Amino acid sequence: MRVLLIEDDEMLGDAVKTHVHRQGHAVDWALSRDEAEASLGAAAYDLVLLDLRLPDGSGLDILKALRSRRDETPVIIMTAHDQVSDRIAGLNAGADDYLVKPVDLGELQARIHAVSRRYGTHKLPDLTIAGIAIYPSDRRIVDVDGKEISLSSREWAVLDRLIARKRAIVSKAQIEEALYAFGAEVESNTVEVYVSRLRRKLGRQAIETVRGVGYRISVDAT
Repeated sequence: MRVLLIEDDEMLGDAVKTHVHRQGHAVDWALSRDEAEASLGAAAYDLVLLDLRLPDGSGLDILKALRSRRDETPVIIMTAHDQVSDRIAGLNAGADDYLVKPVDLGELQARIHAVSRRYGTHKLPDLTIAGIAIYPSDRRIVDVDGKEISLSSREWAVLDRLIARKRAIVSKAQIEEALYAFGAEVESNTVEVYVSRLRRKLGRQAIETVRGVGYRISVDAT
């Protein structure tokens, strides 16, 4: 999944970015409100990690702006504001969770997993392809014999992006967005490699190639 980290503390930001990246996620890091708004305008994110106190404004205003335009991207607030009133304000503004600094990276990982599960249940429908049952919200795939199929975090990132637009064509660039942060070097055949791996595990019919346009989940998926 692609994560936007909004944090002006460079030491904390570097630690969080490194930790989240090691969990298999692409991470973009914005150190100010302006950078954050530019990133949100340029890419689609699966999760936002949001500091409230930024050098050029309030993170709460970023959250309010997201929700005002009906953007339901999950948001976890990470802040030194530890008053109950601050938590209430953050949650009422539309945050999905609230962590008080100093942030424990293990707890952050657990909160990300919990929010991602809720997001998956809301956004990604379960489906079946040629007898293979896919449960994105639970990160489970079961074949026709009842055996579980394991996917890497990046294979899930590609599959999630395709399932989220179940009947639509997803371009190569849109899939690359799910895999890479801004500025990361992208191999020309990366998407093809992951699509090929998914086809080996789920069957060639699982993902269709629309030549010159992109990919989509099989039209036979139910």
